Amino acid sequence: MQLAYKLLHYFQKRGYYVCQRIADRLGIRAKVVRTSFMYLTFVTLGFGFALYLFLAFWMRIKDIIYTKRSSVFDL
Repeated sequence: MQLAYKLLHYFQKRGYYVCQRIADRLGIRAKVVRTSFMYLTFVTLGFGFALYLFLAFWMRIKDIIYTKRSSVFDL
């Protein structure tokens, strides 16, 4: 049971960051985005979860490609 709580805590800590970034981009609260993903998952039988994973992957790739450099010598 302890493993399940550790796994849940890991996903809550890492996974909610996607919703937070989407909410910041749209200018709304993160709770609204999380709730929308949950409803979308229940209504479409898993499509919302697949969309969530796709957005998480896309944001990760974007962060790797578009890193902010503070000076020209950081190339």
